[in-house]
Amino acid sequence: MPARSLHVFSRCALLLTLALLPLASAFAAEELTVSAAASLSNAFGDIAKTFEAKHPGDKVILNVAASDVLLKQIEQGAPADVFASADEITMDRAASAQRIDVSTRTDFAGNTLVLIVTNSTTQPPQNLSALQAESFKHIAIGNPASVPAGRYAQAALIEQNLWQPLQAKLVLAQNVRQALDYVARGEADAGFVYATDAATQSEKVHVVLTVPTTTPIRYPVAMVNASSHAALAREFIATLKSAEAQTTLERYGFSLPN
Repeated sequence: MPARSLHVFSRCALLLTLALLPLASAFAAEELTVSAAASLSNAFGDIAKTFEAKHPGDKVILNVAASDVLLKQIEQGAPADVFASADEITMDRAASAQRIDVSTRTDFAGNTLVLIVTNSTTQPPQNLSALQAESFKHIAIGNPASVPAGRYAQAALIEQNLWQPLQAKLVLAQNVRQALDYVARGEADAGFVYATDAATQSEKVHVVLTVPTTTPIRYPVAMVNASSHAALAREFIATLKSAEAQTTLERYGFSLPN
């Protein structure tokens, strides 16, 4: 082949290669679906952005809801690569149902259960027994049947013999953020949420009591067995234990798991 023709051929080949690079990158890009407890919404939003910045082209899709709802979605075949629960019970069920790779399971954060009221409340309760007062007509709580925060609150009320006396006042929420919204909008006079949730609406609600829980509030995470992006899922889980991610979690009020 003449030298000039060879040069033209090489130039065309180079241009073609450069043109195909974006297409190749698109094919290489992955979408990682992370199903996370509602209370993790803000922190995981920031962690996901940092993770994407370190994995150009890859995308983290956050699916947030009550932990039990997320597990049900996974059991019904909804796409998920990583599952982060707000309690050990839900993750134990996921393990028993063989929905997660138990070798990847790890606790990455802790939290605290609190009682909140609106900032306009003039006579906040001094203890849980005070919720029996006439002034507290509606009390928001995550549905214990599906919401870990609700289960923690239920256990605390049972321990103080208040679960039955308060039944008529309880407003069941589909997740902890909904319980928060009920109080923030004035639709409930008080509510049980995590300390991290209360902090997101400090202009409308404030914490009046820290509620002791018999079981430490820990957040476990694991890779979903049906994940199509196992390597990336493992990387995301490892990232949650990194100093950078832990700093982000701490900024939103989470603690190290006890």
